[in-house]
Amino acid sequence: MKNSELLQAIVQNAIDGIITIDTKGIIEHVNPSASKLFGYEPSEMIGRNISMLMPPPDSLQHDQYLHRYDVTHKPRIIGIGREVTGLRKDGTKFPMQLGVSEVHYTDQTFYVGFIHDLTQQKEDTERLKDYALHLEELVERRTQSLNDTIQELENAKEQISISLENEKELNRLKSRFLSMASHEFRTPLSAVLLSASLIDKYAQPFDSKDISKHIGKIKSSVAGLTFILNNFLQLEKLESGKVAAAYTDFDLSELGEEIAEEMQLLVKGAQIITYQHKGQQTQVTLDKNLLKNSIVNLITNAVKYSGDNAKIEFITALNDNKCTITVKDNGIGIPKEDQKYLFDAFFRAHNTGSIPGTGLGLNIVARHVSLMGGEITFNSTVNEGTVFTLLFDKL
Repeated sequence: MKNSELLQAIVQNAIDGIITIDTKGIIEHVNPSASKLFGYEPSEMIGRNISMLMPPPDSLQHDQYLHRYDVTHKPRIIGIGREVTGLRKDGTKFPMQLGVSEVHYTDQTFYVGFIHDLTQQKEDTERLKDYALHLEELVERRTQSLNDTIQELENAKEQISISLENEKELNRLKSRFLSMASHEFRTPLSAVLLSASLIDKYAQPFDSKDISKHIGKIKSSVAGLTFILNNFLQLEKLESGKVAAAYTDFDLSELGEEIAEEMQLLVKGAQIITYQHKGQQTQVTLDKNLLKNSIVNLITNAVKYSGDNAKIEFITALNDNKCTITVKDNGIGIPKEDQKYLFDAFFRAHNTGSIPGTGLGLNIVARHVSLMGGEITFNSTVNEGTVFTLLFDKL
């Protein structure tokens, strides 16, 4: 293939538009890509001024530009190239990259324009700009949202800190009140109990069953109030961290018999408390006072929430390196839905009705058992009774 034929094939098949003009700006040759780009047939372009492909003001100044270059040879586009606007046959405009070369051939000078359509590139750039703007707005919104959330968290943190301080202050006030009330109430209660005992003594010559009955009620009520006050005082000590386990060696079966004997005096009606110790060994190392308080609380509840003819079983056992204490009754039981709250302070099951109580006993028992490194479990069915079990490693 001759060089001229090769060059012609390259021009005709070039992707970009190629247009040649003379020094007057008259179009001499147009390749297919340029023809398609501007929407003209080659015959509609050849022989006409190149300004037909430019929108104002470029179309009006182009001839002047060629003349100035011909005189001064100072290029603005020729040999440099730049982005300009093209004008199609249908009047639409489009961006294009124009590169112009000056060619000398057989004593003639003409200019070759290489045209690359920038429409798609511009659209892509605009889309990228829009997307970048959208991302900036999204980031700004998310940042603002994050800042708002952080501010809300700071405000919540401040509110929580204030609430915690208020709660601490309330706990301090409550502890002081419980301590004061427990001690202050003890004095008049002791006086009431002493007076009741004196009345009972002075009334003996009269041998009056009514006097003895009412004195018994007074003593029972005083004992009940004293028990409640002891619980309040014990709770205050537990919450303030004043209670710690003081381990001693003692005979568990002797303690069990002592508790059963004392509690039998507080039963109602024909209730019976039975005590049994299982195992050959009887010695344990625990906090005797905490353990006794825990067992007394459990038996007191069994007495309160069982019928007048109930049998309350109290069992201690030492075997398999474990110390187990069980208190079983056949009372009203604990509803299933209430069982998960059973050890919360001041909580009482909804089926306790008018039976008096503070809801502190089991909370105190759980804390005492925990202080001794043990655990408390229970099994209960409504109207069938409850079994509480205290489990400790045998020390």
